[in-house]
Amino acid sequence: MRNRLSSYAFAGLLAFMLIAGQASGQQPGEMEIRQGVIEQITPVQLPSNHHRGVGAIVGGLGGLGIGSLIGGGTGRDVAMVVGAIGGALTGNELQKKYDQPMPGQQVIVRVRSGVLVAVTQPVDTRLTTGQRVYIEGNGEGARVIPQ
Repeated sequence: MRNRLSSYAFAGLLAFMLIAGQASGQQPGEMEIRQGVIEQITPVQLPSNHHRGVGAIVGGLGGLGIGSLIGGGTGRDVAMVVGAIGGALTGNELQKKYDQPMPGQQVIVRVRSGVLVAVTQPVDTRLTTGQRVYIEGNGEGARVIPQ
């Protein structure tokens, strides 16, 4: 019984580590930095950065593990199925609370070459129109920070 529970716990931990590893997509190395002046700041809503389905997976694995501790034979199998389904539903409902959009801002910066660059990022209250800033990175990973 302990070996079975240990194997379920290990499988759950392994799944969590794989999902968490995919979530941190940063690559070490050089980063492009540009200078400019903020032309405009517009409030926007950013989608949640939580991965859909993680709550159901973790809840299902937890329910499966708890169900494996109940009864024996066919009763244990039924308890494991019911635990997995109940855990998945509960985990999914809990995750919905964290899937709300976050406040953000679209910052339009005129860089030294005269080109306008728009960066959408979480709210940074230190930024104001007319302020000199740096743009770190490019693409979705770009961020505007004060000079």
